[in-house]
Amino acid sequence: MDWLSKIGWTCLSVALFAGLWELCWAMGWADPKLLPPPHIFLSNFAEQGKYFNTATRWQVGVSMGEGPSAFESVMITVAATTMRVFVGLVLASVLAIGIGVAIRYWHLFDRLVLPTVTLLSPVSPIAWLPVAIFLFGIGNAPAIFMVVVALFFHMVLATIAQIDGVSPNLINVARTMGASKHQIYGRVIVPAILPGMLQVLRMNLFGAWMVVLIAESTGVGYGMGQVIMLARNTFNPSLVFFTIAVIGVLGFAFDWLLRFAQRRILYWLPDTQEKLRGL
Repeated sequence: MDWLSKIGWTCLSVALFAGLWELCWAMGWADPKLLPPPHIFLSNFAEQGKYFNTATRWQVGVSMGEGPSAFESVMITVAATTMRVFVGLVLASVLAIGIGVAIRYWHLFDRLVLPTVTLLSPVSPIAWLPVAIFLFGIGNAPAIFMVVVALFFHMVLATIAQIDGVSPNLINVARTMGASKHQIYGRVIVPAILPGMLQVLRMNLFGAWMVVLIAESTGVGYGMGQVIMLARNTFNPSLVFFTIAVIGVLGFAFDWLLRFAQRRILYWLPDTQEKLRGL
């Protein structure tokens, strides 16, 4: 019943948003040529899906009717973008958490690395786009590099903040019991920062989806970013909102999976959400 309730409220929330959009269209407040309502850009999947075949569409002398079907084109494009997001997120997380722990573990490493990380952290991911092209050309590599760079520096600082926030009582108890520095980090600090780092990982998941679209617009063969570029160049608002809807569904699904995994990994944490509702 709890799952049914959550699904029901989710559907109601989306329906309310779509209903307000449809109402604006019905009242004439939204121009259907610029802001087409959901029933327009979602009604013809085949028409929108054929534009996702960007790898074939942009080849000279190849018609849009050739290659995979509309559904297959959408699935191929979604899989390619999802792969870049997932690989970039995993690489950024592993590198950032490892370097963040190393910064606090070794004092010399802290002095040599942390100033550079802090210096590069405010740089916009868009500024790294030419660097990605210079280093990797076109393909999957620059898109993955962009995701890693966009998340890495912020996750390093987040890891350091989580380590600094560990309760001194936990560390003092470990010292009293004779734990070494290595044991304190491995059995006290890292488990203590795990809940916060999973939350940071969840927030950076949305950031990864934002960055990968920018990276894919440079030319990676096929991807959601190229579909957005195609829609912009051809002035196709329906395709823009259809692609946005697909990205939203993917982001929602991956966020749900991450929250599900978080509850399973951190099974010992209390459900604070229910406590707050009782206030």
